[in-house]
Amino acid sequence: MAPSESSIGHTPQPGTHSMTTSTSDFAPPTRLRPAPIAAAAAFVVGLSAILGAWGFQIIGGYIPCALCYEERIPYYVGLPIIALALGLAAGGRETAFRWLMAAAGIVFLVGVGLGVRHAGVEWGFFPAPADCGGGVGATTNAADLLGAMSRAKIVPCSEAAGRFLGISFAGWNAVACLMVTALAFLAVAWSRRPADASIR
Repeated sequence: MAPSESSIGHTPQPGTHSMTTSTSDFAPPTRLRPAPIAAAAAFVVGLSAILGAWGFQIIGGYIPCALCYEERIPYYVGLPIIALALGLAAGGRETAFRWLMAAAGIVFLVGVGLGVRHAGVEWGFFPAPADCGGGVGATTNAADLLGAMSRAKIVPCSEAAGRFLGISFAGWNAVACLMVTALAFLAVAWSRRPADASIR
C-alpha cells in the first residue's frame, strides 16, 4: 500500500531533524523603557555639573560668589527628586514617576533662570547684588585665615571666573540646567506612551 500524501509530508528527512528549532528557543529582544533612560541621563548630567562646581571650589580654589551658591540650590533639590523618581519607576509607580520628573523639570528650569541671570550680571546686563563676591571659610587662627585668603581665588559675581568657548561658568551652568530640564520633560512625555512603544 502506497503511503498517503499527508504521511509523506510529515516524514522527516535525513539530516534535517537536528536542525529543526522551535521559535520558543529564541527570547524576544529586551525592551528598554525610554522614560527612565531619559531620567537617568538627566541625573547623570546634573550630578556631573554639580561635581564640577565642587571640583573648581575644592581643587581649583575658586570661592563661589553669592549667585554661585544660589545656582547650586536646584541641584540640591532636583537631583534627589530625580533619584526618587527612578526608584519609583523601578517599582512600576509610573504616575508618581511622572509627577516627580515634572517637578524636577520645573526646579531645573529655575536653575536655567539663575544661570542666565548670573551670566547677565557678568556681561553687565543686570545689576549685581549687594552681597556679590566670594568669601573665606570661618577660622579662629589668623595664620590660617591669611593662608586661606592667599590661596583663594575670590571672584566677584560681575566677573567671570573663566570662559570656555566664550561662555562663562554661569553660562555653562544654564546650559546644563537646560539639558536636565529637557530630559526631565522628555521623561514625562515618554512615560505617557503605550507600554509597547519601547526601545528594542
